[in-house]
Amino acid sequence: MPSAKFKNQLHLHFLVFIAGFTAILGELISLEAIPLVWYRMLIAGVLMFGFIKIKKISLVVPFKTILKFFLAGIVIALHWITFFAAIKVSNISITLAMFSTGAFFASLIEPIFYKRKIIPYEIIFGLLVIAGVFMIMQTEIKYLLGICLGITSALFSSLFAVINGKFVAHHNASTISFYEFISGVFFISLYIAFSNDGFDASFFKLSIDDWLYLGILASVCTAYAFIASVYVMRYITPYSVVLTYNLEPIYGIFLALLFFPQTEVMPPIFYLGATLIICTVLMNALVKYKIGKI
Repeated sequence: MPSAKFKNQLHLHFLVFIAGFTAILGELISLEAIPLVWYRMLIAGVLMFGFIKIKKISLVVPFKTILKFFLAGIVIALHWITFFAAIKVSNISITLAMFSTGAFFASLIEPIFYKRKIIPYEIIFGLLVIAGVFMIMQTEIKYLLGICLGITSALFSSLFAVINGKFVAHHNASTISFYEFISGVFFISLYIAFSNDGFDASFFKLSIDDWLYLGILASVCTAYAFIASVYVMRYITPYSVVLTYNLEPIYGIFLALLFFPQTEVMPPIFYLGATLIICTVLMNALVKYKIGKI
């Protein structure tokens, strides 16, 4: 019989696989990025609320804390919007390669929030990441908008991770997520309401395929993945979790080649640049582990 640790390691890799599959669903869903994220956060919020009620988790937190959760919810909404927008205007491989730059942004954002000095080796790793992005841009300049959106998405993702890291230390993770999902829906709803189209009839006319893919995205790739990741972290070291999640772009790019070979096959220099970025991210996690930071 496999040990509990081995089972949880497999579970963790399955969660990373799910994270990589999110990009595939973004390509399959016909909706534009903004309505796509609206539906994702709404459905995930409802599912999270059901989980909270079943587990009898308290939603009572100070009003000032709720406002902070709402701010984080806007940040994660912007991350998802720019992420899916990058896929729509370029492709999955470009988006995931740019998403890997998040570790570089985190090395710049963390010192601000945690009041520490910038570590020299993080700057070196950051320069390597920039070199990888530059290599990709040399051959894929036609995807410049997607590259910019992907990098912006990585920035929002890193900002959200740092903010959420402070919340999790003091509040229940499911409660935090519920308020973040709801705030994201509220924020996007305001934008849509004041846009030219608004919530017209076409907004709610989705194909059966879109409903199916949205259901998978919101339930499996959002609500379940978050709850399961919190569970796994009880049994696996933070280093293993961080290192494994850094494999998300590798899983995602492999899945993209499998599902969309006509649009996802890139020139060799792209994979060289992407490899440089991903290896740098993995080295960063390894160094942090060696010095006892994770």
